[in-house]
Amino acid sequence: MAESVFNQVPIDQVEDFWNRRPCNIRHSPKPVGSREYFDEVDARRYFVEPHILRFAQFERWRGKRVLEIGCGIGTDTTRFARAGADVTAVDLSNHSLEIARRRMEVYGISDRAHFAAGSAEDLSRVVPPEHYDLIYSFGVIHHTPHPERVLDQIRRYTRPGSEVKIMVYHRHSWKVFWVLATLGHGRFWRAEELIARYSEAQTGCPVTFTYTPREARALLEAHGLRVTEMWVDHIFPYRIRDYARYRYVRNWYFRLMPQARFRALERRFGWHLCITAVPA
Repeated sequence: MAESVFNQVPIDQVEDFWNRRPCNIRHSPKPVGSREYFDEVDARRYFVEPHILRFAQFERWRGKRVLEIGCGIGTDTTRFARAGADVTAVDLSNHSLEIARRRMEVYGISDRAHFAAGSAEDLSRVVPPEHYDLIYSFGVIHHTPHPERVLDQIRRYTRPGSEVKIMVYHRHSWKVFWVLATLGHGRFWRAEELIARYSEAQTGCPVTFTYTPREARALLEAHGLRVTEMWVDHIFPYRIRDYARYRYVRNWYFRLMPQARFRALERRFGWHLCITAVPA
């Protein structure tokens, strides 16, 4: 891909952003670190994004070694560990890792998850290169200034039989159209900046790349990975003011749409580009 303004963003700026508000930390109003809090975070994540279950296939990795790149507060990490996988999880945000470690303690599965703090661009500095059955990264590498460096690192942890599952943001999506048409007031020439600013629940994300399926395939193949499956999903249908109060009220235009049509729209213009690959 062409040079991007995101390539110049210091990794410390990305770290500061996620330390200020770890992803999904407000998925529950209960006290952070309590069993009730983690239960609600889990329920909300997979209610709003049920396609994660299809993509991650948590139960499939029982007895396997999983490397999770960008674990956040450990929601998917917990699912892998509770399914019986041996998980090594990495994140740039120490705040996120504190919560993720607490989560393992609450559920009594600390022995199944091992955490490391560091940048995915320099993964081998914090996780010794070894072979894993699954390398999993959901919604992470598009937030680092040099995603291609992450893919170079990932290849070092694969062997014949390994799988790589990565979710990145889809450029030809409803979310991109909505951001540019509403919050961006049609300023399509500022697309890169506007998409990054509004890509997450907290505004101002310093780096957010988006990809077409062709670009994503080319990126992985350039770094020694062969794509075996790729699909898009996920349009967020809820009114934000209600969602912030833990109420699930759809925007009027989605309420009028038959569910089958909405699902067809998600499969064409979803925000999440879900990619499965193997070593080439």
